[in-house]
Amino acid sequence: MYRVENITQAYSQAPWRKQLQWIGLFMLALIMVAMVAGIYLSVSAQASTAGREIQIMYAEMDEMRRNIESMESQIAYLVSNAEMEKRAEKLNFAPVAADQIFYILVPGYTKPGQVTLANRSGNVHPIAPTISPEYTQSLFDWLRERVFDPASPLIQEVEP
Repeated sequence: MYRVENITQAYSQAPWRKQLQWIGLFMLALIMVAMVAGIYLSVSAQASTAGREIQIMYAEMDEMRRNIESMESQIAYLVSNAEMEKRAEKLNFAPVAADQIFYILVPGYTKPGQVTLANRSGNVHPIAPTISPEYTQSLFDWLRERVFDPASPLIQEVEP
């Protein structure tokens, strides 16, 4: 009996060791929670930064659209009839009467924006699409040719 008590006493831990183990486990859990919180904060910061960059890019896109619309309105003003007349007068152009206008026909000339949809030559032959025989063969034909009758291509080659 005395011997059993000595063995259990020798292998039992001191109370301060048990307290150190509990403190160590608590610190480990605390460090793990701190790491998860740090990762969460890092990901949240990156997401908010990306969101802010997207907002900035949308603002830049809106500003570019406003600039484009402003330039288009300036172009529309510059090519308006009143402005074109003012510039023509500055360059000493004069209005032309209808009886002073004459047209010259140029053979083969097509107006800008006019689309030619077909050739003018009469030698147009429709081209039929050709499909390779490998793509038109069914699975059953392929199986019959390769598995059930594998010698048929050899026989066809030998026949005169």
